[in-house]
Amino acid sequence: MEPILMLAGFAASAGLGIGGTLLLGRLRKWDAEKEASQIIERAEMQAQARHKDAEIEAKELAMAEKSKIEEQMNSVRQQLHERERQLDKQEDVLQSRASQLEKQEKMVESNQRRLAEQLEDAGRRQSELDDLLDVERQTLHQLSGLSAEEATKQLLERLDTELANEQGARIMRAEKALAEKCDAKAKELLITSVQRFAAAHTAEATTSTVDIPSDEMKGRIIGREGRNIRSFEKETGVDVIIDDTPGVVIVSSFDPVRREVARIALGKLIADGRIHPTRIEELVKETEVEVEGEIKRFGEEAAQEVGVHGLHDKVIHLLGRLRYRTSYSQNVLRHSIEVAFVTGLLAEEMGYDGDLARRAGLLHDIGKAADHDAEGGHPKIGADLLKRYGENEVVVHAALGHHDDIRPDMPYTVMCAAADACSASRPGARRETLDRYIKRMQELEAIATGFQGVHQAFAIQAGREVRVIANTKQTTDESAAKICRDIAQAFEKQLTYPGEIRVTMIRESRFTGTAK
Repeated sequence: MEPILMLAGFAASAGLGIGGTLLLGRLRKWDAEKEASQIIERAEMQAQARHKDAEIEAKELAMAEKSKIEEQMNSVRQQLHERERQLDKQEDVLQSRASQLEKQEKMVESNQRRLAEQLEDAGRRQSELDDLLDVERQTLHQLSGLSAEEATKQLLERLDTELANEQGARIMRAEKALAEKCDAKAKELLITSVQRFAAAHTAEATTSTVDIPSDEMKGRIIGREGRNIRSFEKETGVDVIIDDTPGVVIVSSFDPVRREVARIALGKLIADGRIHPTRIEELVKETEVEVEGEIKRFGEEAAQEVGVHGLHDKVIHLLGRLRYRTSYSQNVLRHSIEVAFVTGLLAEEMGYDGDLARRAGLLHDIGKAADHDAEGGHPKIGADLLKRYGENEVVVHAALGHHDDIRPDMPYTVMCAAADACSASRPGARRETLDRYIKRMQELEAIATGFQGVHQAFAIQAGREVRVIANTKQTTDESAAKICRDIAQAFEKQLTYPGEIRVTMIRESRFTGTAK
């Protein structure tokens, strides 16, 4: 019994377990279905919400597109209205132009009618004039007794004469214009070259002074019975002037080199204190050697400064001697260096060889270093020296012709002469005060105008030339030539001057007619 009860218990418990399991499964299924329905419901609600959002976005996009389209339409409408206004304006302009054209056409038609009437009138008058000319021509033939061919021949001959005169006048005007243009160009080149070069001018004296410590030294220089000063003057070839001027002794000589040797030697003697003939001879010889060395150095430095190379040793020595030569108190070596630079600048401005021009300018006054040793003017002496020492033809010709002693056939000679005039002729380049310069020029002009028959006189080129204008009513060509010679002789008698003064007499007649 008990086993049956146990089995019944087992079966009941098993049935309860199975029923519980089935019930539990159904409950789970019901929960799942409920959950699924909830998920579906939520999904549907989300779908509906998204659908509404999509509809709202679509409506917003549609409204935005609509507003853009409306804006574009408004812009297009405005453009169309603007074009309509422009077309209206153009139409108004065209209408006004059309009305103006109509008025102009009417005016042209009126003018054409008037021109046609005037042409008809002119043709009628021309025919009347032709008839009158025929009558006059026949009358002239009858009165002159010339045929048409003869009258034509005379008319052509007269026309040839008039044309020849007109041609000559045109040639003269062209030559005058060309001369003025060349003169202006030459002045421009000179001004440009002088402006590009600036040089300092040093005035030199023709005498030298030597300072002495006391007047007692003057007696020692003179020596017993004057033997020291005689020995010094004999060795140096200068004049020693000892006067009452305190503290100085003056050395005077026409030879600047000797004067320099004497000045240096005298300074050495005073410093040494031993002054006697033997010591004088020794110091003078020693100083001569020093000065010769200085001369060579000055020549080499001048050539190097200008950039001229390959000069003969003798030419360099002569060039250095110019350091001790003066003209109107202007140092000739510095003058030559300035002329060299200005000549080179002129040549470069005109397209010529600047190096050759500077060489010619540097050596143009080389004859002044030896003019006391030879006969003739310094241009000829310099040309002979340069030719002897192997300089080329251009440099020789420039030295010979820079003062117009010969016809300047080479352009370098003309440029050298122009540069020489620029350096030497202007006031201030030489040791002259402005008052003294003006006074000398006025003296020249006053002497020239003092002669009968002289209308005006002009001193030019720092007094190297005087141009005299003759009065044509009071003089003839022959008397003008005599007055020119008399003026030159008056300059020789009344004035003291270096070099030469050229007197140029100008006499001309001018007649002026006015055609009205």
